[in-house]
Amino acid sequence: MPVPDPPVTGVPSDSTETVPPARPSRLDPAIAARLRRSADGLVAAVVRAHDSGEVLMVAWMDDEALHRTLTTGRATYWSRSRREYWVKGATSGHHQYVRSVALDCDGDALLVSVDQVGAACHTGHRTCFFTELPVTTPEALP
Repeated sequence: MPVPDPPVTGVPSDSTETVPPARPSRLDPAIAARLRRSADGLVAAVVRAHDSGEVLMVAWMDDEALHRTLTTGRATYWSRSRREYWVKGATSGHHQYVRSVALDCDGDALLVSVDQVGAACHTGHRTCFFTELPVTTPEALP
């Protein structure tokens, strides 16, 4: 089973803060102005495999995580549970090399296309979406 990725930087572990620490962002102001963040300052990042389009995972980014992702080519996220930044694959070896990032029409979600090395899910699965749920459709639908 993969080892969870550790943080790159962040707030002290004894902090009760649940959102990224307040500080000036290095994100391009023109990009930052287009983001519609949640109340805790985050934007959802839907991650897909560049080659197949398979959805691999969903994570969260603040302005700084997005800046790091755009400028390093390595997927960097804000961990809500650890309250720290983490670069996917920093310890597990299951890296995400960023090929493109797109902002949705509302500015409240990102689509991150990556070259995935190893599993994307912390459980060791290629994708986090491996549990199928039953769907019952009305008979009138094709």
